[in-house]
Amino acid sequence: MTTIGKRYLSRRGFIAAATTTAAATAAGLAGSLLPTAHAATPARPLVFAHRGASALRPEHTLAAYAKAIADGADFVEPDLVSTKDGVLVARHEAFLAETTDVAQRPEFASRRVRKTIDGETHEGWFVDDFTLAELKTLRAIERIPASRPGSAAYDGMFQVVTFEEVIDFVAAQSATTGRVIGLVPELKHSTYFARAGLPLEDRFMATLAAHEYTRRAPVEIQSFEVANLRMLREKLGKRTNLRLMQLVGVGPVKPSDVAAAGGSLTYADMATPAGLRDIAQYADVFSPPTRALIPLKKDGRLDAPTPLASDARAAGLRLETWTFRPENRFIAADFRNGAGEHARNEGGSIAEMRRYLQLGLDGFFTDDPALGVKAVAA
Repeated sequence: MTTIGKRYLSRRGFIAAATTTAAATAAGLAGSLLPTAHAATPARPLVFAHRGASALRPEHTLAAYAKAIADGADFVEPDLVSTKDGVLVARHEAFLAETTDVAQRPEFASRRVRKTIDGETHEGWFVDDFTLAELKTLRAIERIPASRPGSAAYDGMFQVVTFEEVIDFVAAQSATTGRVIGLVPELKHSTYFARAGLPLEDRFMATLAAHEYTRRAPVEIQSFEVANLRMLREKLGKRTNLRLMQLVGVGPVKPSDVAAAGGSLTYADMATPAGLRDIAQYADVFSPPTRALIPLKKDGRLDAPTPLASDARAAGLRLETWTFRPENRFIAADFRNGAGEHARNEGGSIAEMRRYLQLGLDGFFTDDPALGVKAVAA
């Protein structure tokens, strides 16, 4: 019988998939999904599939998740927003025009509006103006086709999927492959959706509780806001299969919930030693953008690392950064090749990830998990 090699998915014993058989996994995943004692040696960093394998397939589709899992991702990411009728679906934001064919659908032309969400204004179509049944008639498209023509070749093939469909799919893939696959959902625009009468958190928690897989499998819950993570910690407590991840931007920008409440806290404040200690009171993971850890010089090359990695560890937080992308336009100049701005550069992406891994990352998001797996294998 095929066995699954022992595989630690965290430095703190969050998940250890102890050696077991594929048959046992198919019969019941409990043994391989429950945490074990702290590992004697640290595990390799976790590879998070950013919106699935979004460099290769239209983001947040089952095809993107399937490719990510096949390529070895430890976790797949569904960003979550709400439909008009209160169903959580996987989209990177409420704005639909960049990732679906809604602009080509004459039956929805009258839904075009202008909205400002989390400080960004878009004119077009928004998820909370569509029921799930209406949304299911749309098809996903590639967000950046100039850089990802291979992914754009799949335009029109795949539906928008619900959070429940993602959970069921990942559970099926785990049973089929015989390995643990985590979920790293992000609650998007929580303050906006609450004001629209479509709060995300209760629906999210109910969905987690309703599925056997998410009651056992590793789940890391992300947000750029603060109040929702504090509330989730209070309601969910410290569960062995759950972690909370505080995402941050850079500079004097306020989290949306803080700005809405008239508060003064900024992402810059949160990235100080005192701010990190405060985050550690309710979250397990600190997740800054890559360039907050090693910024770029004016010429696009990497500068010296900031103290942020060591400060996060000193506060007792895991460090999991976002996001590595495999095209030259997104890669530091140190690692670009001469193939053009939009060219795919696998070697450069792997080299860049390895440079950041030297900081001691516990995990990282990548649009191409296969390259992330290669980076951590060195």
